[in-house]
Amino acid sequence: MNGHVKRMSFQQFMELTTTLLSLLLVMAVDSTRTVAASSSQECGNSLQQTLKLTRLAQKESVLLIKTYKAAQGEMSELFCKVSVNNVPDPNISGLEPSERIASIYTHLQSFMAHFKRVYEQQTDLQLPTSPLLGELTVVSARSRGLANLINSFYQSLFPNLPMPEPAGGPTMLPPPQNVFQQKVYGCAVLKNYKEFLSNVSRELRTLKGKVCRRRIESNTFLLRMT
Repeated sequence: MNGHVKRMSFQQFMELTTTLLSLLLVMAVDSTRTVAASSSQECGNSLQQTLKLTRLAQKESVLLIKTYKAAQGEMSELFCKVSVNNVPDPNISGLEPSERIASIYTHLQSFMAHFKRVYEQQTDLQLPTSPLLGELTVVSARSRGLANLINSFYQSLFPNLPMPEPAGGPTMLPPPQNVFQQKVYGCAVLKNYKEFLSNVSRELRTLKGKVCRRRIESNTFLLRMT
């Protein structure tokens, strides 16, 4: 009788243990899915915010070029057709997502330095009340805000990978220029910036399907290993 009771007690204990283990497993799976989904949503939200600001900056850059041409006089179309070498390249470089995001950031830093030079030049060429000066200020501030978002996004994705320094060192600005060269240079900077923002917008849409999905897969794997 005692042996039968002991066997029943042991069997009940094993059944209870199995039930608890199953419950814990279900809770662990749910927790993994919740954390992974939250991480993916955070990544997506950050990227969406950055993309939204990029599109706004892109629209403003189109308007800025029109304002710039209107402020340069009758030969404005000619100024904007002359090729210039010492302006930032609108193309994004790198193979890995980390390299391409870093490239966007360093490009923005470079464009900001050139915006400052264009503003200084146009201050000497335009009246203080010129709409061009105000729009240049807005676009410069917008690029600074976009650079901050890109930097934050990079740090959230690659916390252990410092943002690399620009490959070519500090931004190289053009030497002193005459009025014609200044007008040509300013338009070249703004045209390349507009093209660069188009590339950034396209790049961010591509990254959304890559880095955010990769992050959720990475988090899911790590949670399963713990």
